Amino acid sequence: MKPTRVLDLCANVLLAAIVAWVATNMAYSSFPPISVFSGASLLPVALLEAVLAFVIRQRKDNHGIGPGSGQLHPITAARAVALAKASAQVGSLVGGIWVGFLVWLLTHSDLRAASSDTPGAVVGLVGGVALVAAALWLEYCCRAPIDPPDEAATS
Repeated sequence: MKPTRVLDLCANVLLAAIVAWVATNMAYSSFPPISVFSGASLLPVALLEAVLAFVIRQRKDNHGIGPGSGQLHPITAARAVALAKASAQVGSLVGGIWVGFLVWLLTHSDLRAASSDTPGAVVGLVGGVALVAAALWLEYCCRAPIDPPDEAATS
């Protein structure tokens, strides 16, 4: 499994922002009001992934990963990597949606509804960025330690 590429995440943000801007431009009047709480939905997930990253890193540094009792099973670490990779994709897409929405809101700030939706959209963007950051940190913490090179046999 290869590390998540930042370029792929940037492409997600750009594509989602364009789609969100077009959709907002076409149908903003039918959108419900955006509260700060709706924008904050990804923040608890980002927090949980950051905590998981620190736990896995601590276990890895203390050689606490293995099949033994009291150790973190390697399959659990592999599942955490899968979670991190999926979360990075979701966070970049959701962040892109909030970017597109925010661009529309900021260009229409003369509308009272747009100005009241802006704080929720900003919090949503922060949640998307936080999820991507936590996911990349979790993925980094789950990397297998590099084995030292074999020393040549001495005669």
